[in-house]
Amino acid sequence: MERLLPRLLEARRKSRLHFTLIDPDKDGPDRARERALIAREAGSDAILVGGSTGVSEPRLSRVVEAVREAGLPVILFPGNLNGLTPKADAVLFMTLLNSDDPYYLSGVQVQAAPIVLRMGLEAIPTAYIIVGYGGAAGFIGRARPIPYEHPELVAIHALAGAYMGARAIYLEAGSGAPRPVPVEAVALSRRLLSQAGYEGLLIVGGGVRDPQVAEALAGAGADALVTGTLAEEEPGRLREVVEAFKKA
Repeated sequence: MERLLPRLLEARRKSRLHFTLIDPDKDGPDRARERALIAREAGSDAILVGGSTGVSEPRLSRVVEAVREAGLPVILFPGNLNGLTPKADAVLFMTLLNSDDPYYLSGVQVQAAPIVLRMGLEAIPTAYIIVGYGGAAGFIGRARPIPYEHPELVAIHALAGAYMGARAIYLEAGSGAPRPVPVEAVALSRRLLSQAGYEGLLIVGGGVRDPQVAEALAGAGADALVTGTLAEEEPGRLREVVEAFKKA
């Protein structure tokens, strides 16, 4: 089977990418299937499935199976070992770069590696960086969220992730964040990554609700945008955000 990451990188050469995040703790299979179909119609390129709390089997597998009916690739976005299932196409194999807890820097990755191998999941090495609000992901991951007013710290974390071999750099403001990752932080990250010859994906998520913000993030150099809360609460606006991001 063709690996997913090369397909996403090839798709990025033609257009920016959008991922819709579905939390299996909030959405059961029926609702997840509905949201995935909405995401496909809105122009999403893949579905992320995961959450920071309340994720467990067999519900996770049932949700992933339901989401697959939309015909989009399904990528796991695990908060811990309980966020893994062989039903998906790939997993963001994440290191939370600004965590104070060694467990989220390397411990859980060592535990997860043989499980991911046995499940036959494609592992996408991902540097995960919590910015500003941080939300549940920042709290559970014991991160020191990078202050909104220090874009240079975001950028050097992103650069470090690239130098450590991450194929995706994920700047996260947190689910339902009152503010997204600052445009300045994305622009500076893009500048340093370009100088380093980085060829992976720069992903931004959390707090994006308006087409204007999506357009600004695209202009700053984001390759992919993740929205979750928007798709849950205002699915009608999802298409507007996706189109603004991809057309910028």
